[in-house]
Amino acid sequence: MADKDQIQGEGNYEAARRYRKEQEEFAKSGKVEQKAHEAEDALDGPEGAELERARRETGEGKTH
Repeated sequence: MADKDQIQGEGNYEAARRYRKEQEEFAKSGKVEQKAHEAEDALDGPEGAELERARRETGEGKTH
């Protein structure tokens, strides 16, 4: 029988745990505000049009 940590039929459990842990660490790091400002600056900068196009396409399911 497979170890339950290795099950990936409905998702990669280990990857999900790592993601949650990293998200919690980031939220506690105090860098959220800084990164939000960086994202806002990127949207207002020269790459803004490309970022907006990517956002629209991924929202419409056109990722490939």
